[in-house]
Amino acid sequence: MKNYNLYPLGDSAVVIQLGEEISKVTSNEIQIICAWLDEYTFEGFIEYVPAYTTITIYYLPQVIRYREMVDLLQEMMDSISEEETDLQPVTVEIPVLYGGQWGPDLDFVAAHNKISTDDVISLHSAAEYLVHMIGFAPGFPYLGGMNEKIAAPRKESPRSKIPAGSVGIAGKQTGVYPIATPGGWQIIGRTAIDLFDISREMPALLKVGDLVRFRSVSETEFMQTRGGGNGY
Repeated sequence: MKNYNLYPLGDSAVVIQLGEEISKVTSNEIQIICAWLDEYTFEGFIEYVPAYTTITIYYLPQVIRYREMVDLLQEMMDSISEEETDLQPVTVEIPVLYGGQWGPDLDFVAAHNKISTDDVISLHSAAEYLVHMIGFAPGFPYLGGMNEKIAAPRKESPRSKIPAGSVGIAGKQTGVYPIATPGGWQIIGRTAIDLFDISREMPALLKVGDLVRFRSVSETEFMQTRGGGNGY
């Protein structure tokens, strides 16, 4: 892989920077590097954290020095062949009950964009979204691919508590709150699917590189899923 920069983050991490703009191409490059890091571990390695345009590698400075880290990562990056890596994204469907008490900001998003609430629901559920990164809260997916016709600003005053499963919009992004937490996104619906469950082998339902599709459901289906378990 040719176009990248390395720089330190404190005394125990190195950042691999891949461009400056959020894009599917950059996301694919990050996934390829993550796949290599899963196999290319070394003494002193702790973990890696992918983001929109970067991957941060954390290490033990008492075991391996920064200069040695840079040499290792440069060797790894020079060894990566994008053509040889087969990315097979998983598509996850998330059922959503839009509007009403479950999506209190749906009317605002519609009014802000001068369209109907039905149009917001249709546009939001028609797209296929790419998970660019997980962050903010455990299992929170930052999703790319939302139609700009339903973009909306964050709330001026964040709510003190947003329920788990809330589906929100902030700017040109959409995402799902996996746990109850404060937040300022415009909430347009809710899912009964657990996006984060510490009892699972993989607590987070989604990972970087996954694809997400939202499906509009009735309140009856939502309540059935909510009360009867969701199978994850």
